[in-house]
Amino acid sequence: MYTESFNEKNDLEAISVSARKAFNLDFAINAAQTELTNLQTDQGYWHFELEADCSITADYILMMHYFGEENDSLQEQMATYLRARQTENGSYSLFTGGTDDLSCSVKVYFALKLAGDKTTSPHMVKLKNYILAQGGAAKSNVFTRITLAIFEQIPWRGVPYIPVEIMLLPKWFPFHLDRVSYWSRTVMVPLFILCTLKAKALNPKKINISELFVTPPDEEKHYFSNDTLLSKIFLGLDKLGLITRPFIPKRLTQKSFDLALTWIIERLNGEDGLGGIFPAMVAAYQAMLLLDMPLDHPDVKTARQAVDKLIVFRDQEAYCQPCLSPVWDTGLAALALQEADPKGTRQSREKAYNWLKTKQLDKQPGDWQIRQPHLEGGGWAFQFENPHYPDVDDTAVVAFAMANADLPNLNESINRATRWTAGMQSKNGGFGAFDCDNTDYYLNHIPFADHGALLDPPTADVSARCAMLLGHQIKNHPEYQTTLDDTIAYLRSEQETDGSWFGRWGTNYVYGTWSVLLGLEQTQVPRNDPMYTKAVKWLKSVQNSDGGWGEDNHSYHDDSTRGQAKSSTCFQTAWALLGLMAAGEVNSPEVKNGINYILANQTEEGLWVDPGFTAPGFPKVFYLKYYGYDKFFPLWALARYRNELIKL
Repeated sequence: MYTESFNEKNDLEAISVSARKAFNLDFAINAAQTELTNLQTDQGYWHFELEADCSITADYILMMHYFGEENDSLQEQMATYLRARQTENGSYSLFTGGTDDLSCSVKVYFALKLAGDKTTSPHMVKLKNYILAQGGAAKSNVFTRITLAIFEQIPWRGVPYIPVEIMLLPKWFPFHLDRVSYWSRTVMVPLFILCTLKAKALNPKKINISELFVTPPDEEKHYFSNDTLLSKIFLGLDKLGLITRPFIPKRLTQKSFDLALTWIIERLNGEDGLGGIFPAMVAAYQAMLLLDMPLDHPDVKTARQAVDKLIVFRDQEAYCQPCLSPVWDTGLAALALQEADPKGTRQSREKAYNWLKTKQLDKQPGDWQIRQPHLEGGGWAFQFENPHYPDVDDTAVVAFAMANADLPNLNESINRATRWTAGMQSKNGGFGAFDCDNTDYYLNHIPFADHGALLDPPTADVSARCAMLLGHQIKNHPEYQTTLDDTIAYLRSEQETDGSWFGRWGTNYVYGTWSVLLGLEQTQVPRNDPMYTKAVKWLKSVQNSDGGWGEDNHSYHDDSTRGQAKSSTCFQTAWALLGLMAAGEVNSPEVKNGINYILANQTEEGLWVDPGFTAPGFPKVFYLKYYGYDKFFPLWALARYRNELIKL
């Protein structure tokens, strides 16, 4: 029996941990379960680091010089972090082993020069040569060019025209804050203030990066792409706005500033910051000071504390996280533990769910209510606090975990969350992460949107999580049947011809496919349905020779590399295994080989350590590394495998 204790058979002192875990599945599960439980905080939640590319940490250094308040010790720790991540050709990439990125490289060069690195240093020379070979700093993306304009490295005509008077536009207008994603609006509103007032960094050392320009900035004529008709139209409107700027009455401009500041303060979100994301937090802090709010104003002090709360210190290094992920980490950790040992982890999970209940949103105002004004609250945010922006994905995961917890006093939270989730469905049957029907795709052609991530449309992975929750609840709540049917139809339409699904919030097709298979398992879709069979065939086809699965972020840039990477990872192997087992493949050789891969790569301490980045913030633009993924996903897969074998 797989549930039989190894301690009754062998002398534990006479054999290594690695030999024991290979021999006994239970030992491996128990070791991982113990370690994961030990990482739980006293308050009941789990919280793991969330690392991004080097641009976020570079931005922190730039922020210090914007205000002229350098912290020499912290700056050197951050500079040490940045230097250690330079690629062989001198550039900086968006993820480990990723392609070079010009904008990130420009920010890092500027940050290191501000930190005191000599331009003649070998690493700076290599970085400069890379930037010049790409056409120079003027070819950077919009966000980087805004930073360069603030530091007086390029003229303000090099950035899009985003006047604060946008706050006055009516809802029917083709561009309105309500038409863009939550992350876009939380960054844009403070940027309206910064760009309208042409914010100027103190830059007390007067550092410049003129050496990074092929053409002198004042002579640069082509800052924006105009490769499509829509782009040309928006560029024309951009120029028209600049021409007509002097004719806007001052009283309207002042009213716009007042509206923007009120909007920011209403969503300031305490020490968790505007939108709970670094770019919005920094811009809000700068905007409030630019509008002459004093440094000792409580809102200003809180805004700065929110930024500093994101810093992670490691020996001689420090870096800045883009945001925090405790609700997501806690929901997934709880799912892994209740699969591993419902009885033995009961106390731990009760603490987790009690903490999560305190974070569930109810009557708090939220931007999602703009499209769904009559929908009752019930969601969870991703961060510790972010009441204006509950996350559909987090909500579905947490509610599903609670619904499977076999613990008392959770039904109210589950039912509220399910009602809210169902109410966030878009017209096409799918679900976005924070808003419904956020699909005005033409806006991705405005000059500000060169990152291509201005919107929050429905995606297969989020929709699959919603199907998972709705499918589980349907037995006692038939009122969700139509919602679920529409979600399944959406997922069917999104399946790729090879059987996989795109992963918007996790890398990439392995993640998307795992997500959908787990969702389908909770529905009445039979396992001989083509959605299942095609997905199973694809997952098996991309298994590596070592038994594992791996996919890196190159698949967002080159579709032909989907499901591929230089090496397997334990958390992506776990995704594939969970998907295959959801499809009824527990006895397949592919599943057995995947389990062996996870067992073989478990550390002596009982967990796993995987290198590299695990998810996109925005595909092709911004990537993340979740430090919890290699801790709870492999445990979840091993426990599911053991439990499936017991059922046979």
